[in-house]
Amino acid sequence: MRLRVLSPQQVIDLLPMDECVEVIDAAMRAASNGEAVMPLRSKMDVPGGKGLLGWMPGALVDPPVFGTKIVGVFPGNHELGLHSHNGVVVLFESEHGMPFAVVDAAEVTAIRTAAASAVATRLLAREEASTLAILGYGAQAHRHLDAMRVIRPIDRVLVWGRDQAKAARFAAAHDDITVEVRDDPRSAISGADIICTVTASPTPIVAGAWLEPGQHINAVGTSFPGLREIDGEGVARSRLFVDNVEGAIAQAGEFGMARDEGLIDESHIVGVPGDIAEGRVAGRTSESDITMYKSLGLVVQDLAAAHHVYTKAVAADIGVSVEF
Repeated sequence: MRLRVLSPQQVIDLLPMDECVEVIDAAMRAASNGEAVMPLRSKMDVPGGKGLLGWMPGALVDPPVFGTKIVGVFPGNHELGLHSHNGVVVLFESEHGMPFAVVDAAEVTAIRTAAASAVATRLLAREEASTLAILGYGAQAHRHLDAMRVIRPIDRVLVWGRDQAKAARFAAAHDDITVEVRDDPRSAISGADIICTVTASPTPIVAGAWLEPGQHINAVGTSFPGLREIDGEGVARSRLFVDNVEGAIAQAGEFGMARDEGLIDESHIVGVPGDIAEGRVAGRTSESDITMYKSLGLVVQDLAAAHHVYTKAVAADIGVSVEF
C-alpha cells in the first residue's frame, strides 16, 4: 500500500474555491441523506492553556473512505499570522482499512469552511445579494471573500476588526474589489446583504437588534459551547440552519446560549443545507427573512475535500508517495 502525503501549498493548488464549493455541496447532501457517519468531535486541553487537540472521525459512502482529522487548535496563532487549526486529515480505504493519504488539515479546513458557507449562502441569500460584510480579517476572512464571490455578484465589501490596521491590510490585499473598513460591527453590517462572522470573539459582536430584513448570516468563528458571535436575539430573529443538528444542539454556542436564555428551543433549527438542496425543507420563504447558517464544521467536509485533493494529486503525480 502506498501512502501519499500532501503539503499545505499542494492543497491550495489542488483545491480551488469553485471546485471545493461543489465538493462540499455533495458532501452536505450525503450527510443529509444518511450516507455518512459523523460522531461528535472530541477535544483534549493541552497543558499550558494555549490550545487543545481536537479529533473528528467520520466516513463517507461515496467516495468509500473513512478517516479522521486531527488538529491542534491554538487561537493565539492569529496574532502571529498563523493558522489557528494545524494538523492532518488521514484517509483510509474501506475495503481493507488501509491508510492511503495524509493531507494538510490547515488549508483543507480553511478552504472547506468557506466553501460550506458558500453552499449555505447559495441556498439562503437573496439572488441579487451584492454587498458583503466580513467581521474579522484572518485566514477565514480572506477565504470567505473568495467563496462569496463564487456564488453571488459581490461588488462591495464592508470589513471590521478590533485592530483597524489589520483590517486595512485585509482591504489592501483585495484591490480588485471595493473594500471599506468600518469602525464598529454595527456600521459594518448596516446595508449588507450577506454577513460573515469569522472572529475568535468569545462574546457577541452582533446584536439581533441591528439585523435588517433580508440579510443572510454565516456564523463561523466559534465552535464550542459557551462561545458565540451572535447574541440570543439575533438567533431568535433568524431562520436558523446548521451544518448538523445533533452537533449544533450539543456544541454550538449561538444556539445553546439562546436556548438557555429562553428565547428559542430545538424546534427553532429549521434543518441543514442538504435538506434545502434535497427539497425536504424550504430555505428562504420571503425576501424579508433573516437567515442564519451556524457552522461548526463537519468531518465529511474534510474527508470529501481531502479525497478530492488526493485524486487530483494521484493523476498529476503530486506529493510524496511512500510504501506503507
